[in-house]
Amino acid sequence: MSTIRFETEPARYRHWKLDVEGEIATLAMNVAEDAGLVRGYSLKLNSYDLGVDIELADAIQRLRFSHPRVRALVITSLRDRMFCAGANIFMLGRSSHPFKVNFCKFTNETRLYLEELARESRIGTLCALNGTASGGGYELALACEEILLVDDGASAVSLPEVALLGVLPGTGGLTRVVDKRRVRRDHADFFSTTAEGVRGQRAVDWKLVDEIAPRTRFAARVRERAAALAGASDRPVAAEGIELAPLARTETAEGVDYRHVSLSLDRARRAAMLTVRAPGAAEPADPDGFARAGAGAWAIAAWRELDDAILHLRWNEPEIGLVLLRTEGDPQAVLAVDRALARHRDHWLVREILLLQKRVLKRVDLTARTFFAMIVPGSAFAGSLFELALAADRSYMLADASGASAVALSPLNGGLLPTGSGLSRLRARFLGEDARVAALLAHEGPFDAAQALRAGLVTFAPDDIDWDDEVRLAVEERAAMSPDALTGMEASLRFVGPETLETKIFGRLSAWQNWIFTRPNSTGEKGALTVYGKAGQRPEFDWRRT
Repeated sequence: MSTIRFETEPARYRHWKLDVEGEIATLAMNVAEDAGLVRGYSLKLNSYDLGVDIELADAIQRLRFSHPRVRALVITSLRDRMFCAGANIFMLGRSSHPFKVNFCKFTNETRLYLEELARESRIGTLCALNGTASGGGYELALACEEILLVDDGASAVSLPEVALLGVLPGTGGLTRVVDKRRVRRDHADFFSTTAEGVRGQRAVDWKLVDEIAPRTRFAARVRERAAALAGASDRPVAAEGIELAPLARTETAEGVDYRHVSLSLDRARRAAMLTVRAPGAAEPADPDGFARAGAGAWAIAAWRELDDAILHLRWNEPEIGLVLLRTEGDPQAVLAVDRALARHRDHWLVREILLLQKRVLKRVDLTARTFFAMIVPGSAFAGSLFELALAADRSYMLADASGASAVALSPLNGGLLPTGSGLSRLRARFLGEDARVAALLAHEGPFDAAQALRAGLVTFAPDDIDWDDEVRLAVEERAAMSPDALTGMEASLRFVGPETLETKIFGRLSAWQNWIFTRPNSTGEKGALTVYGKAGQRPEFDWRRT
């Protein structure tokens, strides 16, 4: 497969139509059947593949930054009597195991961004199901605040994966049905094993949708509900947005370079070096400054670049198992930007910048790679960039004779960039030790290597004599371990603290899906996913429960 790119823009969309009229935006699904990401399947019935979801994620991001006056979003379909048939089954059937799991992870992240759009960005979301929504199509609806289903005697909602494919709904559907929509467990059991789904008043009674409307009243009811959602928003009515310009990106056989981020690959060691550079010039200090700088502001540009680099690693470099995180530049420049963001965090644009940084750091948390932070003289592991060290599985800090290695905290480490559990990474690191966290945040100035080690902010602090050998051995040992075992171990250790809908989806569903996708009952020669749609063939199951 050729390199997968995650950047796009509305002018290049092939599967979605984004319209903005005043305070209401409409994102209409109209999947081009012949425009799959790769050849070999047709995207019929508004079924989707990764390319469709890349466009969806881009549209959500642009609504946040470029359309501050939008206060409600309607997601619907341009297809008659069909909202979305879900993830394309033939795409899944011919995809590799890593692709399937990464696909589920990316679509989960995108659905969570849609939920965050309503909860944090205050853009109310309504899914207007003008036809049947199956599988991932219904899971897209579940990510919206409200679901309106057309009542025409035929249109239904369904999660048919267990009955038809021998897998689970891959985008958090089971969790959202019971935890978010509070569907009774017995109703959810029937619903999730009935391929034809549920329609009409029963869908309302079982809380699978919020409301039904006859086709003659459907469009009017969509307008009424969207207006009500918009009325509850605190988005500004007169602000100007910023355009998200394409990233400056240079890709070579050795890696990818951006303005503020570099990704260097060492395929022989199955390792990569990911470097983020601190601001190199004066950065905005207030919302007006951020608006003037637009997408060129470091607080936006560097984090968009980091996000792209992480996605590149996930999808295009599957054998890279270890990522060494480095930072470069002036840590005071990072701290100055952080202080400006914290001071103006209630402004709509600053809020979106912080949410962007939060999402990128969560992308790191959820990436199936080992991360080691390397803190040396000249590093800029301060404030928001120190979050990378806190997100890492381990951190190594050089205790050099000059004492030049240092780390520092900022207000952003206090909870403005939370994990999926809702805790800051400091609180997750020192679970149940809130007084200790408060003392660390109150510390004046940077921490040198000895101080950082005593404070628990780093894992190891070798001196100049031991540094090279200790780092080399750590890298070699990690690279020799089972990637599968490491993925399971790291995910288990990273979800620290209280369980949330988000941690359930990634901690439980992803693990189950990872296992089920390798079982013969689903993807074996006679598995349900393998033989789906093949005339005269039925799945053959190993009936043993394991």
